[in-house]
Amino acid sequence: MTWTEIRQRYLSRDNLSGDVWGGLAAMLVAMPSAIAFGVTIFAPLGGTLAAQGALAGILGAMALGMIAPVFGGSTRLISAPCAPAAAVLGALAVTFTQQGIPANTVLLMLGLIGLLAGAIQIGLGTLGIGTLIKFIPFPVVSGYLSGVGLIIIGSQIPKILGVPGGTQLIDALLMPKAWMWQPIYIGMVVIATMVFIPRITRAVPAAILALLAGIVCYLILAWIDPVLMNIEGNPLLVGSLGQESSDLMAGLQRQWQSFFSLDMGNVVMVLVPALTLAALLSIDTLKTCLVVDTMTGTHHNSNRELMGQGLGNIASSLIGGIPGAGTMGASLINISSGGTSKLSGFMAGVFSLAAFLLLAPLIAWVPVAALAGILIVIGLRMIDTHSLAFFFNPATRLDFIVILAVILVAIFGNLIAASGVGVALAILLFIREQTRSSVVRNRFEGKEYFHKHSLRVQSVDHIVQNANQSVIFELQGSLFFGTASQLQGALEKEIGERKFVILSMRRVQSLDITATHVLEQIKDRLEECDAYLVFCDIPKDLPSGLKMKRFLKATGVVRPTNKAFAFKKLDEALEWVMTQGEVTAAVHQQPIFEMHKLPIFSGQSKESLEALEALMEVRAIKAGEQVFSAGNKDDELLIVRQGAIKVTVPIAGREDYHLISCGMGEIVGGSGFLEGGAHITDALALTDADVYVLSRKRFDLLAQQHPGLALAIIKNVAVNLTFRLRAAIAEMQAIRG
Repeated sequence: MTWTEIRQRYLSRDNLSGDVWGGLAAMLVAMPSAIAFGVTIFAPLGGTLAAQGALAGILGAMALGMIAPVFGGSTRLISAPCAPAAAVLGALAVTFTQQGIPANTVLLMLGLIGLLAGAIQIGLGTLGIGTLIKFIPFPVVSGYLSGVGLIIIGSQIPKILGVPGGTQLIDALLMPKAWMWQPIYIGMVVIATMVFIPRITRAVPAAILALLAGIVCYLILAWIDPVLMNIEGNPLLVGSLGQESSDLMAGLQRQWQSFFSLDMGNVVMVLVPALTLAALLSIDTLKTCLVVDTMTGTHHNSNRELMGQGLGNIASSLIGGIPGAGTMGASLINISSGGTSKLSGFMAGVFSLAAFLLLAPLIAWVPVAALAGILIVIGLRMIDTHSLAFFFNPATRLDFIVILAVILVAIFGNLIAASGVGVALAILLFIREQTRSSVVRNRFEGKEYFHKHSLRVQSVDHIVQNANQSVIFELQGSLFFGTASQLQGALEKEIGERKFVILSMRRVQSLDITATHVLEQIKDRLEECDAYLVFCDIPKDLPSGLKMKRFLKATGVVRPTNKAFAFKKLDEALEWVMTQGEVTAAVHQQPIFEMHKLPIFSGQSKESLEALEALMEVRAIKAGEQVFSAGNKDDELLIVRQGAIKVTVPIAGREDYHLISCGMGEIVGGSGFLEGGAHITDALALTDADVYVLSRKRFDLLAQQHPGLALAIIKNVAVNLTFRLRAAIAEMQAIRG
């Protein structure tokens, strides 16, 4: 990108102003949550580490804000520490502490988890895994978000109750004598501010006002009880950072050097948590990207965004921050405040740096209960209450069970297992739904197509026999292991009863090896009964990219040496069926009929027929030759003297609809002859054929001299057109029935 393009896109007055205000508003929304998440993660380690957690939250917001937008693939996404990171790392901090691992080592392990998670995200983006976000079912996302929300709420209630650090939710609820009224009061004030302030004003983010309300509330309580003014050892406050800001770089340098002091056992312990965290952060980010795209009409690059997030999380871990992801609330505030480009996300990081430089000394006076109150409201908003309605609708009750299963596994197991269980259950529900759908769209008798192929030949009885021994199945949907038994049950009923089983594959969406094995079994059993399995309307490519015809041949279902055949169209399959055996020979061996022997002229005088014969010409047409085409202006009437002609209606593209096959004595065309317009059908010679041709001009001369014969011709034309219309309607009813 040239400097001119950068200046036009990012540095124009309107765009720059919107991005600056959007970044500032996003920072104000993200910062309180980032501090709260940091305290949640570090608090179980004891001592002054809760305050360092607040600092880690600010550093994480700064690193993610300044790195992820630059290298990411979304224009208005705001990245910051998030709830999934707090849930996973907070639980790990408790676990590692209970295992007796020193606090400093736990800090390094948590930093290493963030570092590895970022590297894994870069790998996922490089491998193109980001595009898979679109395949995550909604019930899984809903249950995952609700589970994270409940975990956050459960971890913060003990802090509002003021019980000793590290106390679990159940234990905290069962020991009311240990509750402290001051943090409960502060927490309620903060929660009320978070809930009701947005109804009054949105000029200032509710989280900022709630945090200020918590600090003011604490100061009022401290004015009443001066003991609360003591920061050191005060469990109600975040507390002192334990080091001056000027020592920050030296501390970060020591942390980076300490990464190399971890032994291989510590590294192995963090591999699975790092993979879990990477997956959760990636899902959270890309889910937010989809929402941002919907609101702004933009399109993000999922894989590039994962790489940008990975770089941001690596940078955050290297400077002592906590990892994060694209956050919903801050991103929406950025959009509504005028953010238009990646610069808004970068500015959010810059403002986070400014907040760190200006507000670091004030972090010590932030009440722990105030941060807990903010997180409880955030957790409540993450719970998808609308999904409760799924339980009361029988059609969606199983989806509700998926959501509930994800929530329960998230609470009593872990988040990555919850996502896996949800996806597995969603797949099972999809397979169940597919197996309940019928793979047979329609079934109709071959004789319903008989009228199309009723060539007036001597062996017409043989055609009728073939028609009565034929059945046509129009298949649909997915032919796979879940529907294979249904397909087998439908086709087995025809074995021994039919000589020709025709399968129209036009509406088949997928095909697997189990379904082809069933088809091969059906083919073998039909062959034992001297019967045929006939495929038609085979799509060139399935949605999956599978070449169906090639797949059927490769799996042994269709081979030239057995009794399974494939045709491009249903009409071609029917023509092959109807012209088996004696019928084909009869078409080629039928005698030439003179005009006076044609059925349509029975009862006419010899004089009239001689006059008609003098006006008509005989035209020879080779097999495969076009008799006429739709759109060509022609007023000729054609009567088949010998052979067979197929009449089709052209459809969009190269498709056509087989109207009828005409034999000796039948009229071909007719509409153009009556109205003087163009042909509306195509006609193709199936065999070498002779036709009588009568132009409209010569017909008018005939009508003046022999009106009775002319009336008979017009009547026959009308009867033929009506018959074909009725036949087409009957076929439509059979197909749609």
